[in-house]
Amino acid sequence: MTTKVMREKLMIYLADADDNKLKALYTILEDNIEETNSFVLTKEHLKILNEERELHISGKSKSYSLEEATQIIRGKRAM
Repeated sequence: MTTKVMREKLMIYLADADDNKLKALYTILEDNIEETNSFVLTKEHLKILNEERELHISGKSKSYSLEEATQIIRGKRAM
């Protein structure tokens, strides 16, 4: 069985699982879940984001819509 099939089966199972089974599975996986969901920006990252935000607000940097950014990423539009 592929991991894709496993994921699909687990999602279906979890959607209908009773509370006791959900709690048991969560307890088993809790440490991994918490590690995966903990994303912390360093002071340096926050500094960079704030600098980029100020450039955007002041109009000194180019901004793109989601559609424009997607086209650029996919190579269908020049910057």
